[in-house]
Amino acid sequence: MSLREFLNEINVVRIQEKVDPYLEIAKILNENDGRVVIFDKVENSRFKVVGNVCSSRENFAKALGVKKGNLLKKISNAIKKPEEPTIVNKGACQEVTEKNVDLSKLPILTYTRRDMGPYITSGVFIASDPEYGINASFHRASLISKDRLVARICQRDLYKYIERSKNELDVAICIGLHPSILLSAAISADISVNELTIANSLKKLELVKCKTNDLLVPVNSEIVLEGKITKERYEEGPFPDVTRTYDIVRDEPIIEINCITHRKNPIYQALLPASREHELLMGMPREPVIYNSVNKVCRCKDVLLTHGGCSWLHGVVQIEKINPKDGKSAIEAALKAHPSMKHVIVVDDDINIHNPEEVEWAIATRFQAGNDLIRKREKGSSLDPSAGEDRITYKMGLDATIPFNRPKKKFEKISLGE
Repeated sequence: MSLREFLNEINVVRIQEKVDPYLEIAKILNENDGRVVIFDKVENSRFKVVGNVCSSRENFAKALGVKKGNLLKKISNAIKKPEEPTIVNKGACQEVTEKNVDLSKLPILTYTRRDMGPYITSGVFIASDPEYGINASFHRASLISKDRLVARICQRDLYKYIERSKNELDVAICIGLHPSILLSAAISADISVNELTIANSLKKLELVKCKTNDLLVPVNSEIVLEGKITKERYEEGPFPDVTRTYDIVRDEPIIEINCITHRKNPIYQALLPASREHELLMGMPREPVIYNSVNKVCRCKDVLLTHGGCSWLHGVVQIEKINPKDGKSAIEAALKAHPSMKHVIVVDDDINIHNPEEVEWAIATRFQAGNDLIRKREKGSSLDPSAGEDRITYKMGLDATIPFNRPKKKFEKISLGE
């Protein structure tokens, strides 16, 4: 299970001309959003670059060996039934070892003129805690010297690992991974769950021990940066976020890299911020969490975090309505499962939630604000620029299902020609 094997299975755009990692590659990736692009020649680097790998649901379906409509259940089952990966003695990710660390030799991209510097955006951070075990998660990191990075560590599991560590914390940053691993690293599971076990349930995974610490990394990683998260801090930001707005400047931890291992002829993987790929890797892992939560209160059929809502702030939930309160119960369960969601719409199972016009039609013909609206004031997403400084926001749920006390035939969609 490797990135390069996956690239051989799909259609890619190949750029043969030499390109600049400062802004130019980001511009080309943005122009090809939704299409995988490989850059064969990059200025000042011997590495190839690939981007937009996870920029469509079709690519995820291909990577996981399922139809697009079965992605939700495939991911949901992997979360419910994680399996331990196999540990091996050798890995392709260690074909070359570089102890004389110089991160500037990597083709790390600069995405906008406002960036503080070149940013690693597709790096999956692997760390371990004596009590909670292994954690694999995404964090952006910017180059501040030839062997040091500053990383934006969100207040999730790795943040807690750092807080619990009295000294420096060993870390491995893996770049160039199969979509199944990227997807798993983006899942917000319980702190005791090793995300690599979810990855192994999606697609068989092998791990190998790092050269300079005891951490285990995917054997087919293109590049692995081994190092330590220190107690030193450095200003990080601004940087584009999934909401297509800039994240703020904060003091964040400095990471010292003491060893780089990689495959022969390595491929550096870039993840374009504020793109479809960014959205899908943020939003898709939350959909099965919402799905499982809603299924506890009614029959949930499908969940979508929408592109217009940055795949984070807006959601649509499809249910099979059996009881009068199912629509409102689904709203409550969905908002509880994904506290960052600001607006959620619940529809019947005759509505295609992947078609925005059908969802709007359901609101137009089946929703009455006086009866079907739920409004809350509570903590929301730190990514929502309209929320208050304390993240307090107004949330809204729209029950756009057919009312139970009205004749169902009155709400049936017309099927012309049938």
